Amino acid sequence: MPAEEVLAVVDWLEARGAVHVITGGWAVDALVGRATRPHRDLDVIVEAGACDALVQWLRGRGYEVVVDWLPIRVELRRGRCGVDLHPMKVDGRGDGVQAGFGTQVFEHRAADRTRGRIGGRRVVVATAARLMELHRGYEPRPEDLHDIALLRRLLQSDEPTGGDGGPAE
Repeated sequence: MPAEEVLAVVDWLEARGAVHVITGGWAVDALVGRATRPHRDLDVIVEAGACDALVQWLRGRGYEVVVDWLPIRVELRRGRCGVDLHPMKVDGRGDGVQAGFGTQVFEHRAADRTRGRIGGRRVVVATAARLMELHRGYEPRPEDLHDIALLRRLLQSDEPTGGDGGPAE
């Protein structure tokens, strides 16, 4: 998934003022400030009210729904590009709640969002600490181990990263 395609999705979200946060490998690379590995897809948690319109926009760009577990998640693919959307209900403080299976819910606090850089552009991403939390509860794949190692370095380092490190607006 090229950075240009990620930024096209970010542009769409920002143009509509949709609350969102990039997670997964793209978020790790945004915090590092450079691409460290190829990415199969873009993982983004997005306010539920924007999800249907975003899916339609992606379909207009040639994406097809390959997994539909709404309201939990929906995954779209176009060739070697993928977008994995996780809808969340957002409250007045900007905190979000995402449905899980059964009674399971995931909280996505506004305080767990920061800024990173993809292709030189500022984007909203999950903090390194939050990304580490999101890597718990499943058997890590090789790319997850790569990301976890980078996150550990970021969390242990006092050195500035390629991301902005400040809170997301």
